[in-house]
Amino acid sequence: MSKKAIKPKESDANDATSAFFPSPTSKRRRLDPAEREREIIRGAVAFFAEVGFEGGLRDLAQRAGTTHQNLLRYFPTKELLIERVYEEIYLSRWQPEWEALLRDPGKSLEERLIAFYEAYLPAIFSYEWVRIFVFAGLKGVGITQRYLGLIQERVIEPLAHELRVAGGNGNDDTVLSANELEVAWGLHGEIFYLAIRRWVYDMETPADLSPVIKTAVLQFLKGAASGMNSASTWNVIAQQ
Repeated sequence: MSKKAIKPKESDANDATSAFFPSPTSKRRRLDPAEREREIIRGAVAFFAEVGFEGGLRDLAQRAGTTHQNLLRYFPTKELLIERVYEEIYLSRWQPEWEALLRDPGKSLEERLIAFYEAYLPAIFSYEWVRIFVFAGLKGVGITQRYLGLIQERVIEPLAHELRVAGGNGNDDTVLSANELEVAWGLHGEIFYLAIRRWVYDMETPADLSPVIKTAVLQFLKGAASGMNSASTWNVIAQQ
């Protein structure tokens, strides 16, 4: 018997969207094409989050409340449907103002990081977002790599430049080394691990994430400048 999949608790406010996913046994309704497409996407999100990307399109169609033939009318290939899921769950949730929070010249780096993660983490802290992200990484679907590329460009690299300056390592316009980027990834990985614990390991996490974010940022910044200084030093040595 296969292990029971982790499912969101009904009491979780952060997973309220799951209530809108159609049931596999729901009676099929006559919908206009735009709404039918939306229903298929919602069903695909629920399906991929629960079973990953190995499931067949017939099972997915049942979850979406439509027929296999009708599913193929809207999405002729599984790849096209996965692309729409990526747009729906990942790209549409990214807010440009988050980047502005990281670059606010009127606030300290500590304040900027806390403001960013207090806005960012609740937006991704859901059953569907996290589990699809992990399943995609394991399967090599491409969602994970593309999204992490976005994170590196819009979050990690700006943070690494800030840390380089804080560590007294010169012009922040020079190319960042792999070691410097790793230092910056440390904070992001630590905070994202909260979501892994909750939605992959099914462990309890604090209802209020703000104190956890603040503690993580403070602890990170205590050693980050020194770590960046060491990373820059090793990069210079490696180039000699």
